[in-house]
Amino acid sequence: MPKHLPDSIPFNNRLVVLAYDQLCTFEFGTAIEAFGRNDPQLKRPLYELRVAAAEPGPLRAFGGVQITVQGGLELLEQAGTVVIPGWRDLAEEVPAGLLDALRAASQRGCRIVTICAGTFVLAATGLLAGRRATTHWHHHEALSRAYPDIQVEPSVLYVDEGNILTSAGCASGLDACLYLIRRDFGPEAANRAARRMVTPPHRLGCQAQYIEQPVTVRPGSSLAPMLDALMASPHSDIDIEHMARTAHMSRRTFLRRFHDATGTTPANWLLGVRLERAKALLETSTLPMPLIAERCGFGTAATLRHHFRKSLDSSPSCYRKQFGRAE
Repeated sequence: MPKHLPDSIPFNNRLVVLAYDQLCTFEFGTAIEAFGRNDPQLKRPLYELRVAAAEPGPLRAFGGVQITVQGGLELLEQAGTVVIPGWRDLAEEVPAGLLDALRAASQRGCRIVTICAGTFVLAATGLLAGRRATTHWHHHEALSRAYPDIQVEPSVLYVDEGNILTSAGCASGLDACLYLIRRDFGPEAANRAARRMVTPPHRLGCQAQYIEQPVTVRPGSSLAPMLDALMASPHSDIDIEHMARTAHMSRRTFLRRFHDATGTTPANWLLGVRLERAKALLETSTLPMPLIAERCGFGTAATLRHHFRKSLDSSPSCYRKQFGRAE
């Protein structure tokens, strides 16, 4: 698959989003918004999106919305990716025709993406047997009980199993969609999509609570100039006593004010800044690891790897391989 935007897209970019009666509009709308809108640079969508009816009859979504589709399950026959939004009721059996169509699509090499309880639809096909998967935190136990052959990951945003991508509830579906764009077209395309949707561009699937960007200090805080200086020079060392004197506060007052303004400690805040800078360099440059570590304030490549593994459950090399520019 391409890592960057080509003049013409060489892989199967036909993407089908399933629709069914009593559809959850949030998960459905997430997929439409992420994959169906024009890319700001190309002035056209990255994917050829279609909506397929998973069953006959009127398709009514929550809130009184009725959905018009381009076709039925025959659209899956030419799809490169199929997206399954949250299923309407865990106790309701999935139509056999839908299960057969998903199995056939997977056998042809089609990727399948689930959002929230859409994982239960895919689980019913048997395609998740022996694989890792996730769903909304409220449904983890139900998924484990109903499908003990699935390795359920209870605390992650999404799980990438190659041709199958499952995601947790609601907003994590957006994370998974941006991740797929990133995987197909590189970080620049995903960043453009994220800016359009006013959302953080990337959260690793394994991270349930990781804050992607250092928390911005509240407007008007006397700490703002100091934090701006630290962000501009992430290699700077933290000296609490010096920072407190600069802010004309006692150490205790400074730490309390810092936490009130940022939600964390100076060391953790600066670590977030350094990790963000390292991720950006890994994505957009071919600099060697020791130089990236030095520029980001980690000192050595070993220290960079330690914090990357601890905070992101990944290594800098793996991150670059997955999200960096092709050389």
